[in-house]
Amino acid sequence: MKQRVVKAIGLSLAFIFMLSAVQAFADDSTVTLESVIVQSFDDADAQPWFVIGSKFATAGYPKLAYVNTWPIALQGANPSDKNLKSLGIAMLFDRKEYNWVDIVPGTKTGSGESISYAPRELDLPGRVNSVNMWIWSGNYDYYIEAYIRDYTGIVHVVPMGNLSHIGWKNFRANLPSNIPQSKKYLPKRETLTLVKFRIWTRPTEVVAAPTRPDAPQYEKAIYFYLDHFKVLTDTFESLYDGDSLTDPKFMNDVWGSGASN
Repeated sequence: MKQRVVKAIGLSLAFIFMLSAVQAFADDSTVTLESVIVQSFDDADAQPWFVIGSKFATAGYPKLAYVNTWPIALQGANPSDKNLKSLGIAMLFDRKEYNWVDIVPGTKTGSGESISYAPRELDLPGRVNSVNMWIWSGNYDYYIEAYIRDYTGIVHVVPMGNLSHIGWKNFRANLPSNIPQSKKYLPKRETLTLVKFRIWTRPTEVVAAPTRPDAPQYEKAIYFYLDHFKVLTDTFESLYDGDSLTDPKFMNDVWGSGASN
């Protein structure tokens, strides 16, 4: 009888400890997941992108265009919004190798031949569980990665998958648990940023579309289309007495550029 009482007390204490542990780390674990669109690629002016090719890129390549197309599985064959677009990438290289093309979010200045771009990383809201994007491919044995920066400045490479498929396909990649998205000090949440996407060729795969030798370059180029980049994320944050003291606007008004001496 005595042993049963001791065992019951021990189990009760363990249960209380587990509850307190869950309470302490609740915001570091997924509570309420929601899907958030980071980039629809429908508006080139709202978020410009640019491309950079590796060493053996053919002169004039890679190229980028906003194309009036979309995955039918996502938007339907006749969507009400006729201005839907996808981000088109044209790749062409002079030789087989581990070639790559970087697809980078940025800012644009100037016009015509004087246009210049500068990188601008995209904020990923909440505590991100996974990234998701639609990609069109012509069945080339390439692969794609997402480069994501944490709050300490470290860039993590997240493999998104092989591109050896035909037409549109939805890609989803879970983020490793070792990517930090919070800390024990206030404010606890630390958001991630998307640095870029990178498409790699494999040295065993062609780097130009098979066609006649005198074909124009646009027929030799290899194309991919990207659409509807989103994240599955937890935006829940527990409230506490004095939580407004970590609000960015409050910090700037009292302690930053808006503060008075």
